[in-house]
Amino acid sequence: MVESKPDTLDSVFHALGDATRRRMLRDLAAGERTVGDLAAPAAMSLAAASKHVQALERAGLIHREVRGRTHWCRLAPGRLAAAHRWLGFYERFWTDRLDVLERLLREEEAMRNPTRKDPGP
Repeated sequence: MVESKPDTLDSVFHALGDATRRRMLRDLAAGERTVGDLAAPAAMSLAAASKHVQALERAGLIHREVRGRTHWCRLAPGRLAAAHRWLGFYERFWTDRLDVLERLLREEEAMRNPTRKDPGP
């Protein structure tokens, strides 16, 4: 299994556990956004958006830069890659299990319905 620092994965999965933050990350995948831009689709206050941004920052999923009075955010995909690697272990686990199940179901179906040879004309 892929090992990552537990506190890193915990903060990433905590951040991903909220639909608003997942939407913010999806928006940031298209490019930099201000905190106001991230708040707008959810019609939330800048204070509420800032709390979500802070959770994403703590998880290392975004970088925030202050330019004048505007806070700009950009995606930092490295931690998402670590979470993807961790999840990859379970993807392989379930794929293997489902492959076995599929084989067993095909064998069972073949036993129930043996192929009959057509006697021909």
